[in-house]
Amino acid sequence: MTSKQRAYLKSLASSLEPIFQIGKGSLTPEVTEAISEAFNKRELIKIAVLKNCFDDPNEIAATVAERTKSQVVQVIGKKIVLYKESKDHKKIELPK
Repeated sequence: MTSKQRAYLKSLASSLEPIFQIGKGSLTPEVTEAISEAFNKRELIKIAVLKNCFDDPNEIAATVAERTKSQVVQVIGKKIVLYKESKDHKKIELPK
């Protein structure tokens, strides 16, 4: 992913609300599976890491990205943005 594409995805993600929250149970297989299924409906996902989760958001982002075969767009504070290109059709047209 180029820096221009990453910047474009960041701008799209700024208006998104987190659709998943990771709490004190941290990253469970069920949460990972739910995130993976969410990528079937959308390409860009925002995740909130709650204050009662003591794991590093950067590590959580890397783990989720690896398990779901997605890419980390950004981690700001306790917010994670992930992108996975749709296999069915392109919903987000990335700049070249």
